[in-house]
Amino acid sequence: MKNLRLQLRFLVPLVAILAASAYLALPLLDNLTLRWFARDLDTRGALVANALSESVAEALNDARGRKLQALFDRTLQDERLVAIGWCSPTGEMMRRTQHFPKDLTCAQAAAIAQTRESNLGIEGGAVHVSVHPMTAESGPVGQLVLMHDLSFIERRSQDTRQYLIIFIIALGASIALVTIIVAQLSWRGWVSGARALLRGEGLLRPMEAASPEFAPLVADLRERLRELEDEYRRMQASDIMWTAQRLQSLLRTQLRGDQVIVVSNREPYIHEQRNGRIEVRRPASGLVTAVEPVMRACSGTWVAHGSGSADRAVVDRNDRVALPPGEDEYLLRRLWLTTEQEQGYYYGFANEGLWPLCHVAHVRPVFREKDWEHYQHVNRMFADAVVAEARSEDPVVLVQDYHFALLPALIRARLPRATILTFWHIPWPNPESFGICPWRSEILEGMLGSTILGFHTDFHCKNFMETVDRYLEARIEHEHSTISFGGEQTFVESYPISIEWPSPEEARNWPTPGQCREEVFGRLGIPAHHRVAVGVDRFDYTKGILERLHAVERMLEKHPKWQSRFTFIQVAAPSRGALEEYRLFQERIHALVERINARFGRPEAPVIRLLAQHHAHDEVNRLYRAADVCVVTSLHDGMNLVCKEFVAARDDEHGVLILSRFAGAARELPEALIVNPYHVEETADALLQALVMPPAEQRERMASLRSTVREFNVYRWAGRMLSDAARLRLRQRVSDRVQRHSGSSPVVVPLRGNGRSERGRS
Repeated sequence: MKNLRLQLRFLVPLVAILAASAYLALPLLDNLTLRWFARDLDTRGALVANALSESVAEALNDARGRKLQALFDRTLQDERLVAIGWCSPTGEMMRRTQHFPKDLTCAQAAAIAQTRESNLGIEGGAVHVSVHPMTAESGPVGQLVLMHDLSFIERRSQDTRQYLIIFIIALGASIALVTIIVAQLSWRGWVSGARALLRGEGLLRPMEAASPEFAPLVADLRERLRELEDEYRRMQASDIMWTAQRLQSLLRTQLRGDQVIVVSNREPYIHEQRNGRIEVRRPASGLVTAVEPVMRACSGTWVAHGSGSADRAVVDRNDRVALPPGEDEYLLRRLWLTTEQEQGYYYGFANEGLWPLCHVAHVRPVFREKDWEHYQHVNRMFADAVVAEARSEDPVVLVQDYHFALLPALIRARLPRATILTFWHIPWPNPESFGICPWRSEILEGMLGSTILGFHTDFHCKNFMETVDRYLEARIEHEHSTISFGGEQTFVESYPISIEWPSPEEARNWPTPGQCREEVFGRLGIPAHHRVAVGVDRFDYTKGILERLHAVERMLEKHPKWQSRFTFIQVAAPSRGALEEYRLFQERIHALVERINARFGRPEAPVIRLLAQHHAHDEVNRLYRAADVCVVTSLHDGMNLVCKEFVAARDDEHGVLILSRFAGAARELPEALIVNPYHVEETADALLQALVMPPAEQRERMASLRSTVREFNVYRWAGRMLSDAARLRLRQRVSDRVQRHSGSSPVVVPLRGNGRSERGRS
C-alpha cells in the first residue's frame, strides 16, 4: 500500500503536466504547420510561375485570349490549385479563372500575399494567395496570382493532433509503466532486478527467436536494409566514373544469383577459317562493348546468330562456346539460319522494312509477306533458344534491337516471371509513319511483352507511347512512363547509349596528334598545309553522306581560297550490299565524289578522299586525331557514336565537331556546331566556322564535350538499365510475398513515380 501511494504521488502530477503540455502544444503545432505549408505553397507557386512564363508570353499573342485561358485551365487540373489570375506589368487584372474573386484587384492580392498568413476566404473554404513575377526571354510579362486550397492543411492538422495525443498518451503510459517497474524493482531489490533485466526475463523475445511466420518479414527487412545501404553508397559516390568494374560490382550487389541472357543478331566473337586455321575476330560494335561486361560479371549466356565460316567447328553438341577465348567467363549459344531465312528476316523485313520505316529517310519501306513469315519464324527460334538456356523461371533477358520486335512477348508467354529488357537502338517514328507497317499491331504487342523498354531519347519514348495509344487498346500512364497491356506492365524509359571511355593506359599508347597527322597525310598524299575534315560512316542513306558532300562543294564555291587548302576524308564502310537501294546509293556517292574532284581538285591532291572499305578501330582513331573537323550529318539517327568516338580521341582538346540535330547525340552534346543537314548553306557555313575557329574556343568546347562523354559512358548506359531491372525485381518479389501471405491480388508499383530520371547532361 505504501508503495502504491508513492507511485500515485508521482503519477498524478505527471498526468497533469502531460495534459497541460498537450493543451499548450496543439495551437502552437497548428500555427507552425500552417506556416510550413504556406512556405511550401509559395515555393510551389514560384515553380509554376517559372514553368508557365514562356507559355504565357506565347499565349499573349492570341488577341482573343483563348490560348491563355486554355493554358490556365490545364494548370488548374492540379487538385490543390483553386484559381489563377494574371496581372499585366502595369498592375491591371487582365485574366482570371472561374473561381477567382471578381472584386479582387492585383494590388489587393499583393497586399494579402505579403501578410503573415496570406489566407483569403472564398466560397468553398480558405485559400492561400501568392503573387509571382513572370519573366520570359522577351522580358517581364506580368504577375501570376495563384490561389491554393488550404483544406488539406486542416485535415493534416487534425491527423497531427490525433498523433500527438496518442503519442502523449503512449508516453505517459510508458513512463507510468517504467515507474511501476522501477518501484517494483526497488521494492524487491535493485541487484536482483538488474540481474533479471540482463538475463532478459520478462522482456519480449528477440527477433531471431520470433515465431516462424515472422521469418519472411525479417528476411525482407534485412534485404531492404542492404538495398538502402547500397543505394546510399551509390549516392555518396555519384561522382565516381562508371567503369567495367563498377558495373560488375553493381551486378553482384543488385542481381546476385540471377541469370542474365542476352539476345542479339550480332555475336560478340566470330570464328573465321583463314589459311587453314581458325581465327577469332571481335566485331567493331558498340552493342558488344556495352553488353560484354554484363556477361563477364554474371557468367550469363549470349544468344546470337552464328555467321562466321568456322563458327560451327568450335561449338559443342549444344551449339555453345565459352568466351572470351581462353577466359571462359560466359557462354555464347549460336543459332543457325538458312540463306533464305537470313535474306527474309534480316535483309528483307528488318532492313528493307523496319530500318527505313523507323529512320524516315525518304526511302520507301518494303514489306513482303514472305519476309514477315521469316521474321516471325526466326523470332520463334530465338525464343526457343532463350527458354532452353534459362536455368530458372525468372531470368533477366536483354533483347537487343529491331531484329527481335516479336521476341519479348514470345518469351513472356513461356517465362511469365522473367524480367525482359528490350533496347531499341534505332529511332522510333511518329504514329502516322509507323502506321505504314501492315503488321504494326503484332510488332507493338510483341514489344509490350518487355518489362522495360528502352530508347535513346525522350522523343523516341514519346513517339512509341503515342503509337501504342493510336493502334492498341492499352492503358498509358504518362506520369509513370508505363503502358499496361494484356495484364502486363511495361516501363518505357530513355537510356542514351555511349562508348567505352579510353583508359589512361590505352590513351598513353596512342601516337600524338602530330604523328597521326603526319602518317595520315603521307599515306593519302595530302599537302602538309591543308586543313582536314573527316566523316566516318557505314555506306547508308540515313547517314547524310550525300548532303555532307554537297555542303563541302558549296563551301568551296563560296570561299574559293579553301580550294587549295582543304581536304575532306570520307570513310564509308560497305554495308548491306546485297540490297539494291544500298548499291544504288553507293554508285551515287562515287559519282558525286568524282564530279567534285574534277571541279575543284587536282590529280595529285583531290579535294575529297573516299575510303570505301572497312577500317580497324586504331586506323579510325588515327584519322580522328589527325583531323581538324569531324562531320556527322545523319538524316535520322538513334544516337550515332561516331561523334562520341571523335571526342574521346581528342585528348589534346583540339578539333571541332559538326553534328546533325537529327542525331540523338545532339541532345547531349550542345557544344558541337549543331546543323540541319538538309540545309546545305547552313552546313557549309558551319564547316567554314569550324575551319577558322580559334584554338581557345576549340579547347573550351572540346573540354566540355569530353567531360560529358566521359561521365555518360557505355557502362552508365548498361548500369542504369540493370539498376532499374533490379529495383523492379525486388518490388515484384515483395509484392508476390505479400500476395501469398495475404491472399490479395498483386500490388503494382511503378518503377519511378516522377517520370524521367536522367535527361541529357543532368
